[in-house]
Amino acid sequence: MLERFLRAWLGDWPPPQTLVVVGSPRREQPRWDGGEQRALGVTDAAGRGVLSVPPACRDAVAALVAGLDPAQAEAALAERLPALVGRPEQHFFAGIFRWSEAPAGLPDAGAWEPSDGPGLPDWLRPFPGEVLVAREPGTGEYLAGVGLKPHDPTGIEISVGTEERARGQGLARRLVARAARRIVAAGAVPTYLHEPANTASAHVAVAAGFPDLGWKVHALAGAA
Repeated sequence: MLERFLRAWLGDWPPPQTLVVVGSPRREQPRWDGGEQRALGVTDAAGRGVLSVPPACRDAVAALVAGLDPAQAEAALAERLPALVGRPEQHFFAGIFRWSEAPAGLPDAGAWEPSDGPGLPDWLRPFPGEVLVAREPGTGEYLAGVGLKPHDPTGIEISVGTEERARGQGLARRLVARAARRIVAAGAVPTYLHEPANTASAHVAVAAGFPDLGWKVHALAGAA
């Protein structure tokens, strides 16, 4: 499932023994939330991977990383990629890329609700369709939730957030595992991305069945 998703999301997969730069029309199209993502890549623990950019930018970006080892390529991309893809105001970053084909069998938490329903935080409202929400028994007050980013029918990213007063109860891991099981049952691969320094998110991921195999996601962020 993962290979199928990455091929669709990035434009090519698997890579050879290097970082491959591909020109993909998807980098010129709106992403799931209507925003843009003019550079997107995934690399494995050995630094092999695919970096997807708009077709017109492909040759310049490929020349930038040609012959570089993974650490050198990442440094060069951080310095020059935003300008090469026409977004000098943005910055290049690398995050942790996780996926799971066997989510943890944790007890279910929450219920699926429309993302435009009552009492939800603003961050959950952009997600299309349903979101998975845990509420306070009795009062119905929001405690934690999961939104699904439908990057492609073959791969869906999970985002989770928990109110501070509800942390430490295992809600996030149970919500993530439940959402992941739904994605797998639909024939897609669930992914989970987070910043390297976010140890709380890392703990949730591991508990929900998303190991850290040394893979990274590479993208641009900042003002568009």
